[in-house]
Formats: sequence, C-alpha cells, structure tokens
Amino acid sequence: MKSMERELRCPVCQELVKQPVVLPCQHSVCLLCASEVLVRSGYPAPDLPPEPNSPASTPNTRSPRQARRPAPKAERMDRVLRAGFGTYPGRRRKEGPPPVVLFPCPPCQREVELGERGLADCLRNLTLERIVERYRHTVSLGSVAIMCQFCKPPQALEATKGCADCRSSFCNECFKLYHPWGTPRAQHERVPPTLNFRPKVLTCPEHEQERLQFYCKPCQRLLCALCKLRRVHTGHKVMPIAHAYQTLKDKITKAINYILANQDTIQAQITQLENAMTQTEVNSSLAREQLAQCVRELAAALEERRGALGQAVEGARLRRTGALAAQVTERQSLLEHAGLLAFSQELLKETDPPCFIQAARLTHGRLMKAIESLQCFSLAADPSFRHFQLEISRELKLLSHLDFIRAPLAPVIDTQRTVAYDQLFLCWRLPQDSAPAWHFSVEFRRRGAGVRGRAGPGGGHGRWHLLDEVAGTSAVIDRLETNCVYVLRVRGCNRAGFGEYSEEVYLHTPPAPVLSFSLDPRWALHTERLVVSKEQRFARSVPGLSLLQAADRALTSCHLTSDLLLGDVALAQGRHYWACSVEPGSYLVKVGVGLESRLQECYDPDSGHDSVAEEALEFPPPFAFLTVGMGKVFLPQTVNSAACCPGDPVGLDDGPPSPPGLAVPLPPRLGVCLDVEKGRVTFYDAHSLRPLWEGPVDCSAPVCPAFCFIGGGALQLQEPVANRNAELAPPRRVTIQSRGSNMNN
Repeated sequence: MKSMERELRCPVCQELVKQPVVLPCQHSVCLLCASEVLVRSGYPAPDLPPEPNSPASTPNTRSPRQARRPAPKAERMDRVLRAGFGTYPGRRRKEGPPPVVLFPCPPCQREVELGERGLADCLRNLTLERIVERYRHTVSLGSVAIMCQFCKPPQALEATKGCADCRSSFCNECFKLYHPWGTPRAQHERVPPTLNFRPKVLTCPEHEQERLQFYCKPCQRLLCALCKLRRVHTGHKVMPIAHAYQTLKDKITKAINYILANQDTIQAQITQLENAMTQTEVNSSLAREQLAQCVRELAAALEERRGALGQAVEGARLRRTGALAAQVTERQSLLEHAGLLAFSQELLKETDPPCFIQAARLTHGRLMKAIESLQCFSLAADPSFRHFQLEISRELKLLSHLDFIRAPLAPVIDTQRTVAYDQLFLCWRLPQDSAPAWHFSVEFRRRGAGVRGRAGPGGGHGRWHLLDEVAGTSAVIDRLETNCVYVLRVRGCNRAGFGEYSEEVYLHTPPAPVLSFSLDPRWALHTERLVVSKEQRFARSVPGLSLLQAADRALTSCHLTSDLLLGDVALAQGRHYWACSVEPGSYLVKVGVGLESRLQECYDPDSGHDSVAEEALEFPPPFAFLTVGMGKVFLPQTVNSAACCPGDPVGLDDGPPSPPGLAVPLPPRLGVCLDVEKGRVTFYDAHSLRPLWEGPVDCSAPVCPAFCFIGGGALQLQEPVANRNAELAPPRRVTIQSRGSNMNN
C-alpha cells in the first residue's frame, strides 16, 4: 500500500487528494486546488464547501446532555458544485456565449477545456476517495482521533459512528440521541467516523435528481436519461452504465494480468535502464575528461603560440634598438666636442697643401655624408610596433561558439536532379547551418508494385534496404523493379552519430525496362539540315539554304521542311521504355515509333499520314507519333486511345490519362513505352510517369524509335544513369528478334 501513495497524491499540492474532481483529461485534482489554480489564472473564485478538517466543517453544537441541539446541516457536494464557479444567472438572450474555462492541467502540461460551467461540469471521484480512506487506515495516516461534532469541546468524546445522510460523526450517546428508534433517522446509512463525507451516488451535474445511467463512448462521458436524448449525442454509441462498467473492468483486468505475466520482462527492462544509467555516469565522466583534455590542448597550443609571438616581438625590439643606437652614435659624432669635428679642426691647421689634400679627402667625404644625414633626418626604426598587434576577433568568435560536436541535420533531397531511369540516381545536400557529415546512409523500400495495382510484399510496405557509408552527396541504386514506387530517405553521420532522416521522397520507376540507343544520322532524310551531337544523343533541326531558295514562293504557297531521324535500334519483341526532352522553343517535333521498313517510304507530314489520320483504317497504323510544339503537347483523338486496355501499363496512383484532343503543357521529359507483343505504344510525362496518350501501332516487323522535325527544333535523349561516367559505345545497329522470327527481315 505504501508504494501506491504517489498514485493518490494531487498533482497540484502533492498531498493526498481531498474531495477530488475528475477533469476532462481524466486526471483528478483536489477541488480546493483546482479553484486556486483557476483564481491564479484570472478567473473569479468559485463557491466551495469548507475543508473537512477546518473549524467551519464542524457545526456549532451544544452538549448532548442539554435538552435541545440543532440538527446537523447536510450539504450535497453536487449542489455545491452546481452552484459554484461557471454559472452565469440572468444572462440576456442577445448576449454572446459565456467564455470557455481553460484549466492548466499539471500532468498534461496543457490547458484543458472545462466548458462554460467550469468546475460545475466536473464529477467528484468517489472511487478515489474510498481508496484514499482505505489507504489512510492501512498505513495509519488517519490515526488522529475524530471527535464527536455534537459534544461541547471541553467534554468532547471520540466519534465512533458516522452518518452518511447527516454527514456528521457521532459518539455513541449522540448517535442514539439523534437517531432514536422508530423514527426515519434510524434508517440512515451508518459509516465509519470521518471528516470527509461523500454523496451516496453520482448525479448528473445538469439535472439534480437524475442518476447517471448511461455512458457515451465517443464523448467519453457519463449521461443521465435526459442527457441521452440530446441532439449532441445523436448517432453516438451509448451503452448502459453496467455494460460500460463490465467492459472497462474486463479491460483493466486483462491489462493487469498482462503486466503480471510480464514481470520478468519488466525486471529485465529495469535492469537495462539501470545499466544505461550507470553507463551514462561513466560516459559523462569520460566526456568531462575529454573536455578537460581538449581545453588543456588548446591552452598548450595558445601558450606555445604566445611564446613564438613573444620571441618575434623581442627580436624586433633588439633589431630596432640596435639601429636606433647606431644612429645615436652617429649623431653624437657631430657634436662640437666630438671626435670628427675636433679632428677636422686640427686638420685645418695643416699648411702643406699636398699633405692636406692627401689627409683631408676622406674627412671631407665623412663630413658631407654627415651633412646629408643631418638634412634628411629620419628614424632608422619605427618605435610604434603597430604591426605587432594581434587580431583575435575571429578566434574569439570561434572560442565563444566552441561547442560539442553535433550530428548532421536532416539532408534535403534535390528533387530536380533525382531521377529514376535505368537506375535510380539520388542527389541531396546538407542545410547551410548543419554540421559536416563523414558519410551518409541511404535507405529505400518498395511502396507498391504491379501494373494492375497489386500490393508489394508486406502489404505495400516492404522492408528498408540500406546503402551504408556513402561518401558523396549522391548515390546510384540499381536492381530495382519496374513500374513500382520506391520511398527513399537519407541521413548523415559523423563522430556524434547519425542525424535525423530527410523527408521521404517517392520515385516511380519506368513501366518497362529502359532501352538505351543513339540517334543514327545516316538515316536522316535531310542530313544537311540536321545537326547531331558527337555522342549521338542530341539533335537539332536548322532550316537553312532551302528556305532561302524558296523565299520567292512565300506569297503563293507555304512550304515546311520535314526532317526524319531514327534510332539505331530495331525492336521485334518485349516491352521497352525510353525518354527524351524537347526544347520548348521548337516549332513542331513528332516523337514516336514506327515500322523500320515503312518510315522512310510512307511518312509525309504534309499528307497527314500519321497516327491521327489512321482512325478509319481497320489495321493498326505503321507508326504512331505524339506532336510537340511551342511548349505544348497535342493529344490525338483516336478510337483506340479513348480508354486503356485492362492489362496495359498505367501509372501507379497517377489517375487516368489526360483526355485526348487537347493541348497540355509540355513536361520536362517525355517518356515512350512500346509493347511489341500487344502492338501498343504509350506516352508518359516522364517526370511523374502520368500517362498522356496511348494508341496502337503495327509491330508485325521490327519497330524503331523515330523523331520528326517540322521547322526548327531540338531534342535530347535522356542519358542512362549507368552511362553518366562511362564512355559511350560507338554507334551500332541492333535488331532484337525472337528465335522463331525470320532473320532475313
């Protein structure tokens, strides 16, 4: 029982609860403590009953031996609460609703809404009061004698009985006097003597005479029969209070049994926590020692640097002092009684010219040098030492910001550079104020799979795969499944450990294996107007001399140049996907596929012989193109493109394709998926893999990617992730056919 004491304490006063009330957050607080908290929060003081152990709780009575004595005054806690804080009598009809009372609950660390009536809506926790009384008697906290409330203080006797109806404690004589046999008072409920009398039953806070008989599960409130009929509880699951009592009792019993059955696990966790606390103390001591060692190393380095700088200052002082001392000696020789002047005066006394000239030449040079030095006097050394001042603002700033190492902040994934193609290329960066990272950890998992919306392993939430110790800020992930959504996240690591994860990004892999090919300039119809890059991944149509020569016919007819360019690969089986980007300023560019044998013979843009003109044909067209121009994509209207076949690939969770017959904005990249067996070609927004248009194409013979330029334009094939740093293979001509097909085609 002693270990249960902390469960019985009020979170405000930290004493055993007295007259506890249940807050909407299910915490119990003393009624007096709750009123004091509300007063400190700025609310008016509610009317409360006197404290059980205060003099006001004991009625002013006379001795039981006197003839008359006043009857005990009975007060019901629910009536006191109902008349207490939160009522607004006499409110006018046009006034606004009363303010909602907010109670700062200490255990929740947040403000709990009590409603308009304040504490009047809070029920008294009678069960907790009974537990506290049993606890007091068990641990002898209630050993103080309870005196009879009807005896005169000098002759007061110890109470032996209590009356729940009279809400008073009596000695034997007073109890017999106030509860004579044969009267209604003799039927009052007898309880042990106490100073804190509880009401017999809980009644509705809003309806005085109604008992609480129902429990609303969504609202988690006890209801009376009248409250159950309110519109607020319409559609709620309301059950009888007996059923709710048994249900909650069974749940608590199961929880207790589960905890009792896992005592070994709890003890093991306690041991683990104690070991962690011990390890925390040891590691903190090591951290303090390392801190002291680092500070000592800084102090030693600073002292060593101070000695070196002091030696530099001392060397400069010696050099400058020596130079100034030599200059002083030189000036002292020019004084009147100095040696040079005295020697010169004695030299002037020589009368023999040859001897004078021979001896005076050197002296004259010294005198002229002294005169020149006298006229152009300057200090031989600067005595200010202004160049020996230390600038320590940067070092002071570094020292003031000296702190323990931090783990890197959550990286930011660059969605513009991240792409899923033949492989997945993930790129990220650290925030500007983040600590540096030694390496990164990349995690990815499969979210969904299947062209028909089938969930992947684990109900669409696969396990995380790890790429550990990634040195740079990018990673390449291979061996991914096609037509799946992958979830990716990154976190950095340094000496302080791993940092937080980045925000998860979702990447959709292509609907089919990626086909890598190059542009074949030899198959172009007008090679003089087509410019193909050296890598054969970029092409540009440049209308030139042919348009200038046709300028004289510009007023009579309109001539557009058409340039056809094919890929260097032909397909005869399987499903394949590739992507390209069209320059937004292009006039007209057609992207698609076609029969290798008929593209150069039949395709003429001026005749309208393309996928749009094949609506009336009973057989699939020999080629299918999607027209791109001036920043738009035109979606053709064909009979077979109105709806996708059930088994055809569509974007996972991307919704239905765009409606045909419209011009939609040009995506950054345009994807093409060819299904040779089904004779279908689907065009995608390669960035989000949202299907744009789908149509039939004749695949009875090898099919190859094709691009047509009408006017000026440019396109770029998307570079495979695997070939980013690898040298491209030379142009080749490949035909993929099944074993049973005719190789002579």
